Amino acid sequence: MAEQGEVHEKLEGHDTKEHKISFHEEDRHVKKESLLNEDQAVAVPLKKPVRIATLDVFRGLTVALMVLVDDAGGEWPRINHSPWNGCTLADLVMPFFLFIVGVAIALALKRIPDQVAATQKVVIRTLKLLFWGLLLQGGFSHAPDDLSYGVDMRKIRWCGILQRIAFGYLIVALVEIATTKSRSLELPKGQFGIFKLYKWHWACALAVVIIYHSVAYGLYVPDWHFIDSGHRFVVQCGVRGDIGPACNAVGHIDRTILGINHLYQSPEWTRTQSCDLDSPAEGDPPANAPAWCKAPFEPEGILSSISAILSCIIGIHYGHVLIHFKGHMKRVLHWTIPAAALLVLATILHFTHAIPLNKQLYSFSYVCFTAGAAGMIFSLLYVVIDIFGINQPTLIFQWMGLNAMFVFVMAASGIAAAFVNGWYWHDPSNNLVNWIKKHVFVNVWHSQRVGTLLYVLIAEILFWGLVSGILHWRGIYWKL
Repeated sequence: MAEQGEVHEKLEGHDTKEHKISFHEEDRHVKKESLLNEDQAVAVPLKKPVRIATLDVFRGLTVALMVLVDDAGGEWPRINHSPWNGCTLADLVMPFFLFIVGVAIALALKRIPDQVAATQKVVIRTLKLLFWGLLLQGGFSHAPDDLSYGVDMRKIRWCGILQRIAFGYLIVALVEIATTKSRSLELPKGQFGIFKLYKWHWACALAVVIIYHSVAYGLYVPDWHFIDSGHRFVVQCGVRGDIGPACNAVGHIDRTILGINHLYQSPEWTRTQSCDLDSPAEGDPPANAPAWCKAPFEPEGILSSISAILSCIIGIHYGHVLIHFKGHMKRVLHWTIPAAALLVLATILHFTHAIPLNKQLYSFSYVCFTAGAAGMIFSLLYVVIDIFGINQPTLIFQWMGLNAMFVFVMAASGIAAAFVNGWYWHDPSNNLVNWIKKHVFVNVWHSQRVGTLLYVLIAEILFWGLVSGILHWRGIYWKL
């Protein structure tokens, strides 16, 4: 049973003394204190601060989910990203990452003796995340199937998963640092005391909501064009407030600022019913498919990344609850009630068609739904793991969470598979990875779909979970 003492967390390379941020917590050294009684001074070791395993498990579960949907989503389109409106398993990955980063920020920046030093380290870690994001998703790496590398700078993709995480982390961490001196050390009385204590965080959230909706619904989107296979296609818009694939302000801002050649070239909207006869699976386009079906679109673009800050702010609220409330029941209540409210609000907004769930636009209803889901799952894991102490079924995810950056690079980004694929026989497609997938999984089950799913679960998620466990046993972690 987890104890109710003060939580002391250290997130991969980011402790409360040095203000470093990363993807896992490490144990602190047990301190000793001299306790005096009337007769003598006795050195008594204090109990080791309670470690909240839920953070590692949630982080590892998110990485595992990313591997699953990326590598099995093609065969199982219902878990792949929603082509436009809606929310699937794949659409939970990005906001879950931002949520847990927010929780990590609260714990890692619990004490800030030097604001300047803390800010410098936050900026350095932001730059590291941006570097890895550009390297892995900017076009330089073609892993795992293409063994070449390098990117034409005229077509480099500036945005991506790690870039969005870096942006959200930077903004929320700077708000946490900047407001530390203006906050009271004690929690104000009342049910909403924690919201009052961190009022500037919620003011930032309100500003994000206002900015996003003002631009998304107020910005005029003119006609635009793109080149595909040497042909010029024109998309007619001339509207405001459109939230469809072709004429939304989110895409317009990215095309204008980033440039259309620097956007993601294979957007999910190609699987919409307008663009795909087998939607939501990948299939042939209809004869009358609109021109925009072939156009690029950036799912991690500028305006949508501003909205994504909200996921990080909600996450930091959960971290603040963990810090200020010592009782299990109080923590769970302060987590589940807002989570339930967010889920209800998102459901109303989506099914009344006021603001549909949309990952590509990072709509407000999508923020609420995914944050509510993250809050509920986080609370459930906390009850099972840190209250009842049932952690054996989740050890694989806990190990992956302790080395999340390592698993992200090696498995989710395909770097390890690309290395193995480099040792092929006669043809690059005739490699060990494809041989195992075909002969050990697909042929045995006589099903491409089932074989692919089992390959991902066993040869990727379970394998990298065990590798992470070995690294944890050896005390090896990938730190940023």
